[in-house]
Amino acid sequence: MLQEIPSGLCFILSGILFTIGAIGAIIRRNVIVVFMCIELMLNAVNLVFIAAANALSSMDGSVFVFFIMTVAAVEAAVGLAIFVMVFRLQNTVNAYEVHLLKG
Repeated sequence: MLQEIPSGLCFILSGILFTIGAIGAIIRRNVIVVFMCIELMLNAVNLVFIAAANALSSMDGSVFVFFIMTVAAVEAAVGLAIFVMVFRLQNTVNAYEVHLLKG
């Protein structure tokens, strides 16, 4: 028989994942790692939505997760395409060495 995970533990795990992602996005210099940290933050928010929807017996959280995952997939495709083009032009993906987007 399956036991249900308490919502409080899901919220705590989500907070930990979001904090790790936020710290990684601030500290790291490699734009691909920063991109992965932002994806980790999005997944932490998805976990909160699913846990809250489960606790409230509602489908609203699942609908939000569907839209967030759609936006994350588009973000991944466009972001990786931009990273590939920047790497071709600058030969680096270090955020401090890329001066391509400065006006």
